[in-house]
Amino acid sequence: MQSEPEGAAGAESARTTLASSLALLRTRRFGTFWFASLLSSIGTWAQQVAQPWLLLTLGASPALIGLDAFAMSAPVWLLTLAGGYLADHGDRRRVIAGFQSAQMLCPLIIVALLIAGNIRPWMIIALSLVVGITDALSMPSFSSIVPSIVERRQIGAGLALNATQFNISRILGPALAGVLMAGAGVLGCFVASAISYLPFIGVALWILPHGRNGAAAAARAPPRHPFAELAAISRDPGTRGALLTTFSASLLCGPVVAFCPVLVKQAFAGTATQFSFAVSAFGCGGVLGAIGLLAVNARHDRRLLGSGFAMLLALILAAIALAPWFWALVVLLVAAGLTLSATNIATNTLVQSSFAPGKQGQAVSLYMLAMRGGLAVGSLATGVSAHFLGIRAALLIDGLLALAAQLWIRRGWLQAPRAV
Repeated sequence: MQSEPEGAAGAESARTTLASSLALLRTRRFGTFWFASLLSSIGTWAQQVAQPWLLLTLGASPALIGLDAFAMSAPVWLLTLAGGYLADHGDRRRVIAGFQSAQMLCPLIIVALLIAGNIRPWMIIALSLVVGITDALSMPSFSSIVPSIVERRQIGAGLALNATQFNISRILGPALAGVLMAGAGVLGCFVASAISYLPFIGVALWILPHGRNGAAAAARAPPRHPFAELAAISRDPGTRGALLTTFSASLLCGPVVAFCPVLVKQAFAGTATQFSFAVSAFGCGGVLGAIGLLAVNARHDRRLLGSGFAMLLALILAAIALAPWFWALVVLLVAAGLTLSATNIATNTLVQSSFAPGKQGQAVSLYMLAMRGGLAVGSLATGVSAHFLGIRAALLIDGLLALAAQLWIRRGWLQAPRAV
């Protein structure tokens, strides 16, 4: 039994760790980056709420909703490793500014099509594919910004704070979408999404150094092949377990967000407002998960956290499939957001802390491949199963498979030597 002084010491240590983590927000570079990212994410989530609802109003089936999510995430399978190479060996300023500027055009095109009254589901899906391509090529550069502007011991805190802003945007973005959809309709959400790219592009241009990234890369002999480091990264047993955990959670549990509008509309006969509320609930859970990870000491084994939260997430997904009332769904979505956020932060911290700066771009590209690639396939598969079996049955199957997969991954992962 833990004595009271020991418990008090543990609580004080957690408070100290949390205070030290939050201090990053007061630094000029990280604080500015965090706020610009928050604004950008709010706009993105406003569009993420509006887009599936727009597809449903245009008569799209659950299979087409899944195809749209697949189109946005599938390009990572082909291009994210190239994006990782660009992050390590190219000019990150140009990579981020160029691809994010191209991505900003997509919601503007949807706005023009809505004004013209000539929008069709296939047009939205095609533009989602463009977003997916630009994301795959630029996200490794974006995701490796945090390790480049904080000290190595602060990487976990920086990633947790970055996840916090993303999940805060999951609350504010749907709330903004609800206001805009009630006033200007879905068109307002796409306008907000386009505008939100501007502050992030500006801050990325300011915060990143000019020229090729790779003071570290230039100091070492060039690899025989652009992706020569990937084999070494993927062979590391701790990293492999983290990537498999991320992949299984994204493949089988990640689609719950994309299919929230289908669940709300078909299972609960809900409205767009209830859908926005459900997505916000998921974001609330994500914020709680990220803040909780901020208080965890950097010496704590991230494998235990990642694996434990991934198994809990699988059980919650199965419960979501069986939820009898809308408000029960809301509570479960809070829990799902918390566990998915905690799982991804723990595994991402392990991956990015295990490698030197010259390899972080390609390490994070493998992480993005596991997360976004798993989500792409999972969204498509869930869409097909929901079309034939119904959304509840599809999510229940996903949850049970996720639990079985994580039990298998956990056995080998925890036996590997601890790296972080």
